Amino acid sequence: MVIAAEFSMVDPRYNTTKLGYPDKFADTNMSSSSTSRSQTIRLPLFVGFFLVFSALTTSVYGDGGGRNQTFRSNDERLKMKRVRGLLRKINKPAVKTIQSSDGDIIDCVATHLQPAFDHHLLKGEKPLEPPERPKGHNHSEFSNTEVSQLWMDAGESCPDGTVPIRRTTEADVLRANSIRTFARKIRRGVRRDTMNIGHEHAVAFVNGDQYYGARASINVWEPSVTDPYEFSLSQLWVISGSFGNDLNTIEAGWQVSPELYGDNHPRFFTYWTTDAYQATGCYNLLCSGFVQINNKIAIGAAISPRSSYSGRQFDIGIMVWKDPRHGHWWLEFGNGLLIGYWPSFLFSHLQKHANMIQFGGEIVNTRSTGSHTSTQMGSGHFASEGFGKASYFRNLQVVDWDNSLIPMNNLHFMADHPNCYDITAGKNRAWGNYFYYGGPGRNYRCS
Repeated sequence: MVIAAEFSMVDPRYNTTKLGYPDKFADTNMSSSSTSRSQTIRLPLFVGFFLVFSALTTSVYGDGGGRNQTFRSNDERLKMKRVRGLLRKINKPAVKTIQSSDGDIIDCVATHLQPAFDHHLLKGEKPLEPPERPKGHNHSEFSNTEVSQLWMDAGESCPDGTVPIRRTTEADVLRANSIRTFARKIRRGVRRDTMNIGHEHAVAFVNGDQYYGARASINVWEPSVTDPYEFSLSQLWVISGSFGNDLNTIEAGWQVSPELYGDNHPRFFTYWTTDAYQATGCYNLLCSGFVQINNKIAIGAAISPRSSYSGRQFDIGIMVWKDPRHGHWWLEFGNGLLIGYWPSFLFSHLQKHANMIQFGGEIVNTRSTGSHTSTQMGSGHFASEGFGKASYFRNLQVVDWDNSLIPMNNLHFMADHPNCYDITAGKNRAWGNYFYYGGPGRNYRCS
């Protein structure tokens, strides 16, 4: 955490004493020569001039440390002013406030006041009615448990006509590298090749066709993230454009990010960008973009329960698809909970369709200790350990031009650093296309 402190520098004050002369310089010594008298007086006048000059010089210029301290103080005040301005923009008036057991504050915000409606193309608009789900959609195979979040544990909920929004704090913003980068991924957030410095992946993907959505069930774990500026996530990507500055993505899944949330809980998250993570888009509801319609799920809040090693396994269903009627991209979570949508006008290439779908895990490796990070992906165990020990994606599907969920052909698999994090694929009647993935990070083969 960055702690802002204000410093005040007190200008030095100097007490001056009138220069006095002993009695020997009184009239009784008038007989002394004028030269001797002149020399006797000149020394104290010189010393006085030197002291006054030194005081003025120090007062005007100050010492270097004090001057830097003043500049730092001014910088901190300006920074905190910007932080509070951002918080006023993000945090909307609440109809009801709920305190979560993990320290989060959930604000129940009137639906029409959520951050999305700050966008100039949405001002005065109302959320759209739910669209038709893709054909072939089956809730029963989507998630193996009723999805819950920690803030629901006390039995509280947001009333109809509101949406639950995790309140952003000063500490959340100050943990970021800068206010400008708060709530944003850095570039290179999508795996294209093994030269993706800093980001490491174990993923499955399809490309070479036109895609209108994707669906998967994702195992939820609580991986260890060993550096405050690293993260570990498991998600699906809906991608269009080149891998240059025109890259469009829609992303959803779970992540552990100490920098963004201040803890190591796995949290349901979303992301979007239309310019390769440069100036557009953000996580969750931290900018105007995603329109939420659901009053039961808070994007950015911790997921409960989580899977345990050799114990019970829990997964969440994620589906993103393009409404063929209006063209917006909708998000479903858990057992059929419709969360909201990304308006099509946010995007360039994704206004039409996606040209790549990707599923899997991603971590950030800062090498802050000089060697590979020990941040875990998935469960923190390699894919070969299988069910109950390794993390998985199951029932991978894409949405085609006819708004139908279909299994994928020519599915590709890639692990950037297989000695650190790997992936193993399979297929059966119950899980369709699936894969295990993940790993511990640093080990005797990964340094």
